[in-house]
Amino acid sequence: MERGLRTYLVVTGAYWAFTLTDGAIHMLVVLHFHNLGFSPLQIAFMFLFYEIFGIITNGVGGWIASHIGLNRTMVIGGFIQVVALGMLAVDPEWLTVAYVMSAMALSGIAKDLNKMSAKSSVKLVLPKGENADTRLFKWVAILTGSKNTLKGVGFFLGGLLLYLIGFRWAMGGMALLILLVYLYAWWVLPMGLGTSKVKAKFSQIFSKSREINILSGARYFLFGSRDVWFVVGLPVFLASVTGWNHVEVGSFLALWVVGYGFVQAAAPALLRKGHQGRGPQGGSARNWALLLALFPAAIALALMAGLDPALSLMIGLAAFGAVFAINSAVHSYLILAYSDHDKVAMNVGFYYMANAAGRLTGTVLSGWAYQTQGIVGCLWWSTAFVLAAASISFLLPPVPAPAGER
Repeated sequence: MERGLRTYLVVTGAYWAFTLTDGAIHMLVVLHFHNLGFSPLQIAFMFLFYEIFGIITNGVGGWIASHIGLNRTMVIGGFIQVVALGMLAVDPEWLTVAYVMSAMALSGIAKDLNKMSAKSSVKLVLPKGENADTRLFKWVAILTGSKNTLKGVGFFLGGLLLYLIGFRWAMGGMALLILLVYLYAWWVLPMGLGTSKVKAKFSQIFSKSREINILSGARYFLFGSRDVWFVVGLPVFLASVTGWNHVEVGSFLALWVVGYGFVQAAAPALLRKGHQGRGPQGGSARNWALLLALFPAAIALALMAGLDPALSLMIGLAAFGAVFAINSAVHSYLILAYSDHDKVAMNVGFYYMANAAGRLTGTVLSGWAYQTQGIVGCLWWSTAFVLAAASISFLLPPVPAPAGER
């Protein structure tokens, strides 16, 4: 097997396993602490350090990877996740808000080291040649889409494990799984992938090109628009208002994210006709964001009109998920297409720093907005964030043609 493809498959497999636990942790924490009587805002604060440390990790992670290699930072992230899971598999009396926030901080570091490393490596292991940009779009869409599908399975797994074996045993079992997977990745992967020939200065973390800055700004609002209802508001609404049990809530969110992942992986085929053999352009992000804004607004109006809440959410969120998935796939392609090989790790790290900042804002707003304004308020905040992402995307330039096609 070609070495680049083998590396891609091992990285993808490890990332898949990690993503299962990432989705499961979220569902376990939300449902377990909701059962214990914690308020939506308290639950949201449990994810505060997860997002804050994700921002920091993305900021410095690309710089670290440019010095020690992408696969090494990915493996380090896997081992940190083992520690985070182990911290949560303790006596329930230890699980205060502050303690859980600390464990989630480590999980946030681990997650963003893995995401930055896995997605950056795609550009570096991709074979060069004709139609490299369309192959890049396909490979990154498959990696990202499959990751999100597995995260959806993780949501279901979290709800199921909480129902079957409880919070503590679920965390311990996942810690063992991740330990075995990342020991194998450490053994087989080349560790120098992505090291820069000219070592970047730390100050260069924030020195980006105009298109990277614009895309990162759009990414901030795009992911804030999802998490402002998804992280706390939606699962708490389904559990408390519709009366769904843990498995039902976990299954619904799992199906949503699985469908989202399938659409994201299929994005290159869905968009092929519109790009004349090239990957998406800056205008693609703008157009899909404008379309996306219609759906949270429509769901909010349906709920305000007194329509069946469960049915309105299921139909509306299915449409939102499909359009959001394509928009996210376009973004994931553009960050790599705008980046030179030597700068890809640092650019992707900066871009996902903006991504994590958007999730942080959305997470805190999700708890506050749901507690003060209900699910309808969460959806109007989502609409505003999508419109902000669309407005920023108007400034995105076309993608430069690959060197061989200029």
